[in-house]
Amino acid sequence: MTTRRSFLTTTALGAAAAPLATPALAQSTIKWRMQTYAGAALAEHVIDPAIKMFNMIAGDRMQIELFYADQLVPTGELFRAMQRGTIDAVQSDDDSMASPTDVTVFGGYFPFASRYSLDVPVLFNQYGLNEIWDEEYSKVGVKHISAGAWDPCHFATKDPIRSLEDLKGKRVFTFPTAGRFLAQFGVVPVTLPWEDIEVAVQTGELDGIAWSGITEDYTVGWADVTNYFLTNNISGAWAGSFFANMDRWNELPEDLQALFRVCCDQSHYYRQWWYWGGEAALRVNGPKMELTTIPDAEWAVVEDAAVKFWDEIAAESETKAKVVEIFKRYNADMVKAGRPYRYG
Repeated sequence: MTTRRSFLTTTALGAAAAPLATPALAQSTIKWRMQTYAGAALAEHVIDPAIKMFNMIAGDRMQIELFYADQLVPTGELFRAMQRGTIDAVQSDDDSMASPTDVTVFGGYFPFASRYSLDVPVLFNQYGLNEIWDEEYSKVGVKHISAGAWDPCHFATKDPIRSLEDLKGKRVFTFPTAGRFLAQFGVVPVTLPWEDIEVAVQTGELDGIAWSGITEDYTVGWADVTNYFLTNNISGAWAGSFFANMDRWNELPEDLQALFRVCCDQSHYYRQWWYWGGEAALRVNGPKMELTTIPDAEWAVVEDAAVKFWDEIAAESETKAKVVEIFKRYNADMVKAGRPYRYG
């Protein structure tokens, strides 16, 4: 159902991208084209500040032209376009851009792998996921640069969700792996271009969205077309990354590689506080959505199903088994650590 969205014909998004335009550059300036998974309103927070910072500091040495969701290629084609060199760099999760690696299933929202946003960078930087991702992407000609956390995964729906029974038959826009997991509870996963979601909810093509937390619901307009926000989530944080075509990355001088990494880290830091504060503030003060909750005892069925789902994924390959084992070890460590790492 995904259709190609040309940058030249997507005037609204093109106009939004205009602030990233750069002045006349020297002929020797390195020029990259980068596409994010995010539409213009969301990109204002999750990527624009980092790229503006990079371009300002790099100056005539290098400039990155940023494109938003589906402007150059559909999100599901991002990996192939980057691998071919059509796009130099990408910000996305592995799952959405359909990367052909054994770690793809863990990108985006892998059910209950994390409880909080800080879990993601700790898993990558202290528990060995960085090394696994680097190895997997090196095999396919792509540089995995940096992973970080986004918001938790909640349901935003037109009708209230107060029990697992209420999920049955709901047509929901979500990530591939999350949809695969949720299907066992009667959810009908639907794939559409990101920019079409709001209208799809308005017209009844979708009953809801399980793609974000409440911060994004308000930021991108989904809170205007849904009525309820389910406080239970299937993941504490979306895991996404910055990637680059391996040849383009290797051509960069070491100091520009370092600058790009620093700007990625700035982006990760920005999102940590923007989402963490936004989720709480909008639950308390947001006027557009009524909060609903599935009781803990009933929601435990979903959490137990996630453990079985992890084992199913682990059985698919040696690499997947290694990642699942890290998730298990990490979460066991957090439980043993106690509060505030985990609450019983």
